[in-house]
Amino acid sequence: MPPRRKSNEFERGRAVAWFQDGVPKREVARRLHVSISVIVRLIQRFTATGRVQERRRPGRPKKTNPREDRLIERLALQTRTASSSIIRRQLRVATNTNISQQTIRNRLHGFNLRSRRPAVRPRL
Repeated sequence: MPPRRKSNEFERGRAVAWFQDGVPKREVARRLHVSISVIVRLIQRFTATGRVQERRRPGRPKKTNPREDRLIERLALQTRTASSSIIRRQLRVATNTNISQQTIRNRLHGFNLRSRRPAVRPRL
């Protein structure tokens, strides 16, 4: 099964406009390369709320904002050997944001930055 692709607000608006212009749901789904159930749910949501935006999802809000996330990424790229505790201290000095080392590691993981450890060769 291919990974899910989120439609953006423009595509959702276009789908509703096509449907309102009389284009069948199946044809709308074919044009956008999504299943018909996606279009059916979109039309139901639009008729109930008058909006095409996705509803807000539950979950804990992020502790950092996008600006702080970019700073974490920049600090990690500037000093490739910096640990999460060093980046945490630098972030606290720069933005007065107190977050855990695990949060730093989570953000770096989100930027596809991994820790580099020397390869350990087994002894014979």
